Amino acid sequence: MPQSYEPAINRQSRSFPYELRSFPSRLVGGKVPAELAKWMQAVTLGFHGDTLGDAEIELYATSAEVDGQVSTGAYLIDANAPAGAWGPDYPVATYAYHRKSLNVGAGTLLPVHQITGVTVRPSHRRRGLLRAMMGSDLAQAKAAGIPIAALTASEATIYGRFGFGVATDNSTIEVTVKGGLDFIVPASVHRGVVEIADVSTVRDLHNEIFARVHATTYGSIGRQDMYRLSASGQANYGLTKPMKNIRAALHYDDAGTVNGYVTYRPRRDKKRPSVDIVDFLAVDDAAYLALWNYLGSLDLIDVITWDSAPVVDPLEWAMAAKRLYKRTLTEDHLWLRILDTPGALAAREYPVDGTLTIHVGDPLGHASGIFRITVVHGKATVTRCPEDGSVESELSMGVSELSSLYLGGVSAHTLQKAGRIREESPRAVARFDAMFAAAEAPHCMTDF
Repeated sequence: MPQSYEPAINRQSRSFPYELRSFPSRLVGGKVPAELAKWMQAVTLGFHGDTLGDAEIELYATSAEVDGQVSTGAYLIDANAPAGAWGPDYPVATYAYHRKSLNVGAGTLLPVHQITGVTVRPSHRRRGLLRAMMGSDLAQAKAAGIPIAALTASEATIYGRFGFGVATDNSTIEVTVKGGLDFIVPASVHRGVVEIADVSTVRDLHNEIFARVHATTYGSIGRQDMYRLSASGQANYGLTKPMKNIRAALHYDDAGTVNGYVTYRPRRDKKRPSVDIVDFLAVDDAAYLALWNYLGSLDLIDVITWDSAPVVDPLEWAMAAKRLYKRTLTEDHLWLRILDTPGALAAREYPVDGTLTIHVGDPLGHASGIFRITVVHGKATVTRCPEDGSVESELSMGVSELSSLYLGGVSAHTLQKAGRIREESPRAVARFDAMFAAAEAPHCMTDF
């Protein structure tokens, strides 16, 4: 998808003495532009990372260029920095986006505007910087015809006011494997074989394997280029040297083709020998369970931990001793923000035909209105209705609520009980839930 950016956005006033500048994240003449390098240092400051060296900066810029990332910084205008402080050429707030796709079911990969790198320097908080950057960026994404924006949030209370809603959760799990991992259906019936590989193989295979997994995983969102390095322990943000204790195992199908992998890191703990999963991709259930069978066969290991497990996990129900599977944490992961209500709703699949009229409120105006959703043979036609009182809505909600409901990760019934949506017509909530029910729980495997 072609990328677009505004070379400069000026918003100056006595109460907003900042200039917002956007620029593509890329090398120029084989070098990292100073503006991008200082923007990256500001991002690292915001996320409490290590100060970046030249090698880390070049690695990040090279990867960001592959993603077509566009970065925005908020810069003080006519400011004189005190001696020793960062100058006005360092942004006091940062923001970035790239565009990939979201799996909304039925083989549909919907274009999505992925927001990342959002920081505001503590000394410049509560001055409207995030609102200015977010408002400008979402308006440009809407104008570009992108139906949905997305992010993964470091803090849970920031983005709801901009219309984002939690769409998927992830779980952190601990699987006790001391003595082996037993399955109700013996592992010997799982097709294919698992073999050890050098982690550099995962780096080279990642994009192909992820594309296959992404195409079949409901709720999956596209990964940035850096994932092929971080998944293999070769590099990451702020790290350019390979980690020496990352291991990899590949699953081969009956034709000898790799259709899954797991990378993992042993944790040296004499009291509780453990393995932490770094990345886990499996094209089908057979590969998924076979790779878990391999992990359960590791000698001298008591526990396998994973912080990106699906909330509904086949492994839990495949194990002979379900109690050995423990969730230690479940929290929000992917946040969505609908920008084009008809476009987003028409893109997904519906299990039940029917007609429903909903009112959507949006403080930024992108997704608001009254919409009639008519589903025939699983496909929706979404019509904007006049707001002159001639059409009555059956269900009212905000765009944040509709965005949470979009993938079926939560029901309208639950949000009604939470006081977040209002039923205007009898059984409208039940009809909505029947139409929007998902055949499987959404699962996002990507942080950004």
